[in-house]
Amino acid sequence: MTSGSVRSDWEGVYLDGRTPARQPAQIRLMRGGLEVTTASGGTFWWPYGEIRQTQGFYEGEQVRLERGRDLTEALLVADPGFLASLHAIAPEPASRFHHPGRRARRVRLTALAAVAVLGIGAALYLWGIPAAARVVAARVPVSWEERLGRSIVEQLVPAGKACAEPARQRVIDDLVRTLTAPLPRLPYTFRVTVVNDATVNALAAPGGFIVLFRGLLERTRTPEELAGVLAHEIEHVLQRHATKALVQHVSTGLLFTAVTGDVSGVMAYGLESARVLGALRYSRAAEEEADAEGLQLLLAARVDPAGMIAFFEGMESQRAAAPAVLKYLSTHPATGDRLARLRQLARGGGQRPPVRLLEGYEWADIRRICG
Repeated sequence: MTSGSVRSDWEGVYLDGRTPARQPAQIRLMRGGLEVTTASGGTFWWPYGEIRQTQGFYEGEQVRLERGRDLTEALLVADPGFLASLHAIAPEPASRFHHPGRRARRVRLTALAAVAVLGIGAALYLWGIPAAARVVAARVPVSWEERLGRSIVEQLVPAGKACAEPARQRVIDDLVRTLTAPLPRLPYTFRVTVVNDATVNALAAPGGFIVLFRGLLERTRTPEELAGVLAHEIEHVLQRHATKALVQHVSTGLLFTAVTGDVSGVMAYGLESARVLGALRYSRAAEEEADAEGLQLLLAARVDPAGMIAFFEGMESQRAAAPAVLKYLSTHPATGDRLARLRQLARGGGQRPPVRLLEGYEWADIRRICG
């Protein structure tokens, strides 16, 4: 029977499920099922309710219908018009089979779904994850941060690279104590590790850990300049900037340990966190906060903020002549606006005169901490 493009009789291949033999077959579409007649003369009745479609969902793919469980019979039809005729002749029972006419619609829906997934992913990346990182980082226990920070330092400062000359390390530790003494509450025990590396850089890790590169230490001209750098890094720790950034940028596994407060699992992310932290650039808002709060820290400790400003000015002036400073400037850009802001904050602060740090100590001596 033929009506327009609708046909009831189709050629196909029949497999009986017991042998691999492929038998040519005539297939007739009826209202209640398929009538299958093989080349050997056998005729079978396949009710639609017993048939399942396993192939023919995509363009160019032959239609495969199966029946039975233990011995599965199969019909193969190469012409995709077979399915369209099936839907035309027996629309209600055929609803359980794929309709080629809806293929284009399905492609459009798939494309729209893909676009939606991309949009949702972008929104999560731009707003969702940073927001979650802020919430999570504010609630992780200090012990979690300390464990992560210690693991990061172990990666950044491998054995034999730390400069641990006791007398000069005490000088740096005394500067940290001076800076943090006015704070009413100190959630962290700050530890400064000097690494024997000519790179001009310093960075703060979660939990009170600060890594100071020898290259930066050698460029400080006074203890006040180093105090300015340390005050800035201390505020990155106190404001949990590093913790937020790592929770945001490291794998979701770290985010999970932060949510659950899993202290034992956080060590596994030390290497990855160290890599992220080494290349991390804080947001402009985070840098401004570390600047402003760091300068207040100096004023509260009666440390002359001119040292902090002088150090940043010195770095900026060497930008072109000394490529070694680029590492620090890439993460702490000493722009004109930033220096102007620091000078303004310094003029508006401090009611008490500053106290000179390390009176009588020859600052150049600190450069020998690495031998």
